[in-house]
Amino acid sequence: MKQVVCILAFIVSIPFMNAQQMVSGTVTDTKKNPIAGANVYLEGTYDGGTTNDKGQFRFETTETGNQNLVVSMISYEPFMQYGDVSFLNDMKIELREAINQLTGVTLTAGTFEAGDNSKVSVLKPLDIVTTAGAAGDFVGALQTLPGTSNVSEDGRLFVRGGQAGETQVFIDGLRVFQPFNATANNIPTRGRFSPFLFKGITFSTGGYSAEYGQALSSVLLLNTTDEPDQEKTDISVLSVGAGLGRTEIWGNKSVSVNAQYINLAPYQFIIPNEQGARWNKPYESFSGETVYRSTTNKGMFKFYTGFNQANLDVDQEDINFDDFVNFRLRNTNLYANTTYKHFLDKEWTLTAGASISSDRNDIGFEQNNSTANETAGHLKLKVKKNFSNRFQLNFGGEHFITDYQEKFQAPDGFRFDSGFRDNLSSAFAEADIFLSNDFAMKLGLRGEHSSFLADTNMAPRVSIAYKSGDKGQFSLAYGDFYQNPLSESLKFDRTLDFEKTSHYILNYQYLSDGKTFRAEAYYKDYDGLVKFDTEMPRFNSTFNNLGSGYAAGIDVFWRDNKSIKNLDYWASYSYLNTKRDFRNFPEQARPNFAPAHSLSLVTKYWVEAWRSQIGISYNYGSGRPFNNPNTQEFLAEKTRPFKSLNMNWAYLISQQKILFFSVSNITGYKNVNGYQYANTPNMDGVFDRRAIRPTADAFFVVGFFWTLSDDKRSNQLDNL
Repeated sequence: MKQVVCILAFIVSIPFMNAQQMVSGTVTDTKKNPIAGANVYLEGTYDGGTTNDKGQFRFETTETGNQNLVVSMISYEPFMQYGDVSFLNDMKIELREAINQLTGVTLTAGTFEAGDNSKVSVLKPLDIVTTAGAAGDFVGALQTLPGTSNVSEDGRLFVRGGQAGETQVFIDGLRVFQPFNATANNIPTRGRFSPFLFKGITFSTGGYSAEYGQALSSVLLLNTTDEPDQEKTDISVLSVGAGLGRTEIWGNKSVSVNAQYINLAPYQFIIPNEQGARWNKPYESFSGETVYRSTTNKGMFKFYTGFNQANLDVDQEDINFDDFVNFRLRNTNLYANTTYKHFLDKEWTLTAGASISSDRNDIGFEQNNSTANETAGHLKLKVKKNFSNRFQLNFGGEHFITDYQEKFQAPDGFRFDSGFRDNLSSAFAEADIFLSNDFAMKLGLRGEHSSFLADTNMAPRVSIAYKSGDKGQFSLAYGDFYQNPLSESLKFDRTLDFEKTSHYILNYQYLSDGKTFRAEAYYKDYDGLVKFDTEMPRFNSTFNNLGSGYAAGIDVFWRDNKSIKNLDYWASYSYLNTKRDFRNFPEQARPNFAPAHSLSLVTKYWVEAWRSQIGISYNYGSGRPFNNPNTQEFLAEKTRPFKSLNMNWAYLISQQKILFFSVSNITGYKNVNGYQYANTPNMDGVFDRRAIRPTADAFFVVGFFWTLSDDKRSNQLDNL
C-alpha cells in the first residue's frame, strides 16, 4: 500500500516539476520605434531569445523565483530587470542609445583644439611651426584663426576685442605668469616656449571651462607630450641663431631637453634698413626647456621647467625729442611646474600640481632706470569622477600667489617704489552631462577671492551642444568671467575691484573626411573696466572701475586637406564690432587694437618631384583706429589696412637633413601700425605726427635642420 501511495504522489507531482513560465514583452527605443534583433535572456541560464521585426520577444523557462532579465543590443545601453519570473511577461522595455565617444556630440563653442588625438581638431600641433609667417611662434599660427586680431607691433594674442592682458596661458593646467618675452615699444614680442615639446593646444576664444579663471577674453592651454616614441637628437643652425634638442628614454621614464640661442646682430648688419630704430645692441636671448616624465600603471609624474634671458639696447625715433631716445632692457625669466595624475579605483582621477615663476626686468629709458620683479606661484588640486558615460564630474581648488615690486629712479634723484602682493583662492565644479549622442551640456561654477582686492566673485558657466546630423552640430555657451586689474594699475591703487565680462556664443561646426567648417557668432558685455585720468597709469593718477564696453562679431573657419592631393589649406574670416570706455578714454570708442575685419589664408603643398614642402600664407586686417588731436572726434581715423604675404620652403636634402627658408611680407608692403602726435602744436596750431611702422618691412630666416634618431628616418620636415 505504501508503494502505491508513493507512486501516485510521484505521478501527481510530474506536471508541477515540469511547469514552465512564459517570459515575454516588447523592446523599443525612446521614440517608441521597435528594436529588432535584441538579445533577451535570463542571466546565468540558457533561457532566452531575440526580438522580431516588431520588437517582440517570447520564450519559456523552468526557472523559478527571482531572476535577472537582460536585454542587450549594439549601440544601446543594456537593460536589466530583477524580479520574480512570474512577473516577467508582457513587459514594455525602452532601450536608451549608448553614448559613443567617437561619433557623439561634443562641446565646441568658443574652442579650437590642436592635437593628433582630438576629435574636433581644427589645427594640428605641427601647424604651429609649418605656417608661413608664424616663424615657429604659437601666437603667429593662432593669429591665422578667426577671433584673433593681428597687432603686429605687439605680437601677443588679442582676442575678440580684448586687450592682450585678457588672455592667459597654462602649461599642463598650471598658469604661466609671463608667457611672452619682454621687448621694446613697437617691437613685437614672441612666446617663450618651443612648440616641439607640446602634444596639443586648446585655444578658447570665449566661453571656456570653469576650471580656468583670471581671463576676460580667452585661455590658451599647452599640454606637454606624455610619452615620446623614440630617442632622438634635433640640431638646427639658423641665420639668427642655433638650437639643440635631445630626448632620452629609459624604461618608463624619459626626458626631453631643448635649448636655443638667438642673436639678431648678424642679421641687422646684413639688412640695416631699419625704420625709426638704431640698434646699439640687437636683440639677443638664450632659452632652455626640460620635460621629465615618469609613468606607472596608475599614474604619471611630469616636471617642466623653462629659462629665458634676453637683452637689447636700441635708440628709437620720438616726435617729441630732437634726437633718438635710448631704451635698454635686460630680462631674466624662470618658470617651473610639476604635475602628478593618479588613476584611482571606480574611475576616480586625482591631479595635483604646482608652478612657480620669477621674472625680472631691468629697464633704462634715457637716464631713467626702473627695475620690476614679479614672483608668482600656483597650487592646484583637481578631482574627476566618471559616474557613467553619461555623467562626469570635475571639481577642485587652486591658489595663486603674486608678489610684484617695481622701483623707479630718475637722474635728478627722484625715486618711487610701487607694487602689491595678492593671494587669490578659487574653487570650481563642473559636470558634463550626455543626455544622448545628439545632446549634451556642461554646467559649471567658479568662485574666487582676492586678498588684495578684498573682493569675492561667483562665475557660472553653461554650454549646450546639439548634433543636427552625422557631420554637423550646434553649440551654445554662456559664462561670466572675472580678472584682477593689470599690474600697471594695481601697483598704484589698492581700492580697485575685479573687472568682468559676460560671454554669449552660438556655434555651428561641420566635420567631414578632412574638411572642417566652423561659424560662430558671439557677444561680450564688459563691466568694471579700469579707468584713469592720465595718459598712462601713474603714481598720481586717479583710478576707478567705471569702465564698460561690448564686443560682438562673427567668426568663420574652413579647412580642407583631402580634396587636392598633397595640398592642405585653411581660410578664416572675422568681423568685429566693439567699443570700450576704459583706461583714459573720454567716451566709448573702438580701441586701436581691434580692426573690424580680419582675414587669413594658409596653404601647405608637398612637391614630390622637388622633395619640398612649400607654404604660403596671407594675412589681412582692416584699418585700425587712431586718435588725431587736430580733429574733435576721438579715435575717429583709421590706418591703412594691414597686409602680409608670407612664404616658406623646406627642402629634404636627405632623409634626416633639411634646408629651410622663410620670408615674411615678401612683397614689402608698407604697413602702418598707427601714428604718434606731438605733445604740443606747432606755430600753425597743428599737431605734427610720424607714422609708427615696423622696424623692417620684411624678415627672412635661413636654416639647416638635422635629426639623429633610432629609426634613422625621422626628420623635422613636419616641424617646419
